[in-house]
Amino acid sequence: MPRMAEAGQSSVSSFAAAASSSSSSSHVREEEESIHGDNQHQFREADTDHTHIGFFRGNLFVSDDVSAIRDDTWSCIIVVLTFWFFVSMTLILGVYGPVSVMIGPNTSALIRTNPFFVQSIKVQELDSNHPGLMLYGFYKTPPLNVVKSWSKSYSLTVPADSHKEWIYYFNEGSQINISFSVYSPSASLFLVIAQGSEGLSQWLEDPTYPNSTSSWNVIQGSGIIQQKIRKSSSYYVAVGNLNSVEVEVQLNLSINAFLYNTTEAYYKCTFTNGMCRLRTLFPNGNAVILSSPGPEEESPSSEWYIKMSYGPRWATYVVGIAVMTVLMLVIFNFLNKFRCMREEGTGVQYGEVEPERAPLLSSKDDDLSSWGSSYDSVSNDEEDLEHLLASGSLEGKLSGDGENVNNTQRLCAICFDAPRDCFFLPCGHCIACFECGTRIVEAGGTCPVCHKNMKKVRKIFTV
Repeated sequence: MPRMAEAGQSSVSSFAAAASSSSSSSHVREEEESIHGDNQHQFREADTDHTHIGFFRGNLFVSDDVSAIRDDTWSCIIVVLTFWFFVSMTLILGVYGPVSVMIGPNTSALIRTNPFFVQSIKVQELDSNHPGLMLYGFYKTPPLNVVKSWSKSYSLTVPADSHKEWIYYFNEGSQINISFSVYSPSASLFLVIAQGSEGLSQWLEDPTYPNSTSSWNVIQGSGIIQQKIRKSSSYYVAVGNLNSVEVEVQLNLSINAFLYNTTEAYYKCTFTNGMCRLRTLFPNGNAVILSSPGPEEESPSSEWYIKMSYGPRWATYVVGIAVMTVLMLVIFNFLNKFRCMREEGTGVQYGEVEPERAPLLSSKDDDLSSWGSSYDSVSNDEEDLEHLLASGSLEGKLSGDGENVNNTQRLCAICFDAPRDCFFLPCGHCIACFECGTRIVEAGGTCPVCHKNMKKVRKIFTV
């Protein structure tokens, strides 16, 4: 009976020890599951925070992109308005700006304008004491089939270092014959036929050198000069004297001129009030002929000074700027859509990469990248942690059994004196004793293995 009692007591003790061991093991497992669950929960929270951050930054990127598009649109509109303003001013003040000219006898000048930019033509005679001018309007350009021959003689004395000039308007196909007689045998003169005021200015800059003038001649004694007109324009007949004394000369002009046929004109104006105005037909336009009488018609003057101006068609400029603006906006919108379609994939990558970049902008104590990597760190060191817990070395050290701890892999990597009996959060590395780990956390240090910011240190208990 005493033996049976001792055996029963031994069985009870063994059962109690087993129950205690089971309870200790359950406690350790619950602690591990709690730690692992906390890490997973932190990881999910960090992941959720990353998702919100990435979504927020993605919206911020889209908002900045839309703002940039709006700024570019306004810039485009300003550029269009500026461009069209300078184009309009160039047409109104330059190409179709007012101009004052002098015309000679037997003039038959064609005035042709663009009906899209010009609404009316106004011709004003500056000296109303010289009548004879006529303004004709045609639906289309009249034929240039009227040939008129006329002549003009000039006896003049040209002063030293001076010149004399006369202006005429000749149409294509006309011909000029000039016979001259220089009364000073030892003197020579320059006789030129220059096209337009530019041609005359080039000759005046250097009278001794042939330039772009239609005809450049050195005359002395008597002779004749013939010139065929190849382009309808104003022409200057000029005589220059570079001698130190004045020279007398006789000029006889014989001209065969081609004039426009004005018999079918639908509009005629005689400059009764000193001004004529003709409306430009839209959209086909019309032709305007300005004519002057010939010298043989006993006109009181052979020169007329007029001012010609054009009335702009404002509707064209308003519609033009509207069309250009709409066209530029459509093209710009298409290009923006095309760019957004190409960068759509890039925008998704921004949403994926942004959470990794976000922690770089946060403070070091709230480093979200440490939370995001805790699960991976615990997973990587889970086998080492289980090995340490199952080896029983820590249990022997904590129970004071005096076992030798020369194995450096199980000693604290900081002091190399105590066993590794703690792990860091959130990384989960187990490389130090609890005292050294506590000092590192209190000093705000990082994990010696992964250099992550340490939030907490947990002690490992064994029973």
